[in-house]
Amino acid sequence: MIDLRSDTVTKPSEEMREAARDAEVGDDVYGEDPTINELEARTAEVLGTEDALFVPSGTMGNQIAGRVHTERGEELLCERESHIYKWELAGLAQHAEVQPRTVDGGPRGAITPEQVREGYVEADGHRPGTGALAVENTHNSRGGIALSPEEIEAAAEAAHNLGVTVHLDGARLFNAAAAQDCSAAEFVEPVDTVMCCLSKGLGAPVGSMLAGSEELIEEAHRVRKLFGGGMRQAGMIAAPGLAALANRERLGEDHRRAGRLADGLASVDGLTVDDPDTNIVLVHTDRPAEAVLDNCEAEGVLGVPFAEHTIRFCTHWDIDDSDIERAIEGVERAV
Repeated sequence: MIDLRSDTVTKPSEEMREAARDAEVGDDVYGEDPTINELEARTAEVLGTEDALFVPSGTMGNQIAGRVHTERGEELLCERESHIYKWELAGLAQHAEVQPRTVDGGPRGAITPEQVREGYVEADGHRPGTGALAVENTHNSRGGIALSPEEIEAAAEAAHNLGVTVHLDGARLFNAAAAQDCSAAEFVEPVDTVMCCLSKGLGAPVGSMLAGSEELIEEAHRVRKLFGGGMRQAGMIAAPGLAALANRERLGEDHRRAGRLADGLASVDGLTVDDPDTNIVLVHTDRPAEAVLDNCEAEGVLGVPFAEHTIRFCTHWDIDDSDIERAIEGVERAV
C-alpha cells in the first residue's frame, strides 16, 4: 500500500529508534532531562530565538501560544482556513477563552497588512479588543502553500504597529524554508512565537517545539503544565527529535516527488491538479472524492478527502520515486 494520506504516517528510522533507546534522561518537570534541554537549546539556535520548549504535539504548541498571547475574552485574528481555527477542536475558545476573528487569505492563505488593520478591534466598552495574530506557513488547507518571509514580515509588522503580538504556526516550517530557499530563522525573526513539528517530513515519531523569547517561553512552560504537558523522562522521545532536526535538508526530495505526482495526475481525465509548492498535492475530481478514494484504495493508493471533490496526497520520506510512479498508475486505474 502506498500511503499518501499525510506525512504524519512516517515511521522513525533505525537511527531514531536507537537514539530513543540510548537517550540520557532525567525528570523534565524538574528541568533535569539533559536530552530535552539539548533539544530545546538546539531548536532555539536553529530558529534564532532566545528559548524553546518541547511539547507533545503541534496542537498543544499552538494552544499554549494562544493562551500566552491573549487575555480571556480578547479576539485572535487568523486565516479562515487555518489549522489553529479549523482543526483544533475550538481549542482557542476552550483553552485561552478567546474569540477567533477570521479573514480570507485567498488561495495562498496569506493575511495582508490591510487585512490585519481591517480585522483589528480596539477594546472599548462594547468590543473585546484584538490580542494576537496567528499566521500559518506552510498553509495546510490551502495545499501546502509556502509563504515568503516578506509576506510573514508584512503581516507581523502591521500587527506589531497595533500593539498585537504574532504567533506563527509553522508545523511544516522547514518545508516552507526549503521551498523558499531560505533559513527557517528568516520566517521567525518578525514574529513573537513559532511552533514547528519534529514529526511529519522530519520523521520523528512524536513532538513539536514552541520557540520565542525567554519571557514568553517561561510563561509557556507554566501553561504546558496546566494543559497536562509536564513530562518526566521525556528524553526518550526528545532524542529522535534531535535526529529529526538533522533531516531538514532532505525535504526538497519530498517536494520534487510531489511535483512529479502532480504532473502525472494532471494528465488523467477527470482530474485537475493544483501545482504544489511543497509536499502536499491537491487533486480536484469530477466524481465525489470519497468514491474516487475507495477505488484508489482498491488499487493500493491511500489519500484523504479535503472537500467533496478534492483529494489530498502528501509525500514523505517513506515514499520513493517508484512509489510515485505506481501511485500515478494506480490513481489512473481508479479514476
